[in-house]
Formats: sequence, C-alpha cells, structure tokens
Amino acid sequence: MSSSMRSGDRLIISAALTGSWPSKEQNPALPVTEEEIAQSALECWHAGAAIVHLHVRDDAGKVTCDPNRYSKVRDLITAAGSDVIINMSTGGGAGQTTDEERMAPVDLKPEIASFDCGSLNFGQRVFVNSPQFLDELADRMTRFGVLPEIECFEPGHVQNAIRLIDDGKLKPPNWFQFVLGVRGGSPGTVKQLVHLVDMIPSGSHWSICGIGRAQLQLGLVAMGMGGHVRTGLEDNLYYHKGELATSNAQLVERLVRIAGEIGRPVATPAEAREILGLKAAAIA
Repeated sequence: MSSSMRSGDRLIISAALTGSWPSKEQNPALPVTEEEIAQSALECWHAGAAIVHLHVRDDAGKVTCDPNRYSKVRDLITAAGSDVIINMSTGGGAGQTTDEERMAPVDLKPEIASFDCGSLNFGQRVFVNSPQFLDELADRMTRFGVLPEIECFEPGHVQNAIRLIDDGKLKPPNWFQFVLGVRGGSPGTVKQLVHLVDMIPSGSHWSICGIGRAQLQLGLVAMGMGGHVRTGLEDNLYYHKGELATSNAQLVERLVRIAGEIGRPVATPAEAREILGLKAAAIA
C-alpha cells in the first residue's frame, strides 16, 4: 500500500488512558477509577483526541474486563455530551483474565474494541491469543457491529490478520494498530514500522503505538507517512525523559500542536467515524 501523505489528510489521535499495568505509584496522574477514567477521556476529547482506548480496574486497582465498569465509564462520557469514539480493550492484562471475560466488553457494542492478533512474550508474562480465541472474538465483533482494532506487536501478527481477512473473518475497513517496543515484540524503530505498514492490505488504515520513549518518535514518523497516532499514559508515563506527564490530555495536546505544524488537520470524532466507516454518533 502507499504510505505517502496527501495534503489535508486528517490525523486520528487515539488516547490510551490507563492500561493494565501502570500504577499511581509510578505516575499519580494515571486515572484508575471509572470517574477518573471518564474525566480523562473528556479532557482528551477536548484536547483533540477522536478515540479513547479504555481499560478498567477493580477496587484493588487490578485490571478487569467487568462490563459493568466499562458501561459506567461510557455512560459518564456520553452524559457529558461527548461524541468521542470509545474503544474498549479485550486484552485482559496478558493472562490475568479468562478468554470469556476478555470478550465480555464486546457485548456492550462499543464502536471499536481491541483485537490482539497473536501471542507473544509480554515482559515476564506470555500474552496468549490462540487461533480459536481470535476466531470467536472476530465472530462476536461481527455479530455486535464492533470494529476490530487489529493490534499487531510483530510481523507474524500482521500475517495472522491477513489470513483472517482472506477467510472473511475480519472485514474491511481494516484498522491496524502497530504496538512497537514491548519486551517480547518488535522493537520501537522506524525500520520496523515501515516494514509493518508495507505488509498490510491496500486500503487499510493504520496507527502507531510506540511504548515508552518510542511513543513520540514513532508518532512523528507516522504523521509524516500519512498514518495515525496513539498516545497516553498506558504506553508512556513521561512527557520528557525524567519528567512525568501531568495528564493524558497533555500528551494529546503535544501531538495536536505538532500536527498543525506539518499540515495534518486533526480529525474530529465525526471525521474519524467517516474515515473508519463507523456510523454517525447519536448524542442526546
């Protein structure tokens, strides 16, 4: 596929607010309660994010896939009049929840949900996404009208996605999220990003999620290539080396400023829906 940037291409910014593993001890700005997560989502929306990627935690701060908690966050966001696109995680904390628990948020019919397209070593854990799990998750997303965010941590995951696309289990428009820099996956380098972009089917949309210090570097490269960008405290707790980020919105605001400098107008949620083939939002 062509990855060159056309003049006026709108940039979709996703904000990954919480994740499964970061803690307030690492960065006090991390949102963990439903109220904090919803507030952070609204701040990111005001800052320019079209999509918010959600994880939720239990009362002890541990990752959970409890649909009631996801539903509460969504209700708080929409009650504030926001049309931000909600993307619910089915990651489940890399082995901390069962396959069925991981799929439960899909029943809420979010506009987007993550679809981790293969297994890998994830730090000191093994993140298992079996072919059977992916088949069932793809079927459930199709049934509930949820767009899969095809998360690929290395080239084999792209190949898994291509097989699922060829088999008709993942249907266009295809939305790829390349997650680079996880220990056990592909490194967070420009060379890896270009390789993965070259692998995906023509007409696919893609975004980059760089982990840690790779977040900003790869985000800038993706902007120049015509791709889209994910930022947020899930992936990177720092604004600069040694300087903790003060909020998810602070990270979004930086991308918005840079996008303006290079001529990438930032997509509103409505424009992102048009790009990704989602239905228009029905906001009261």
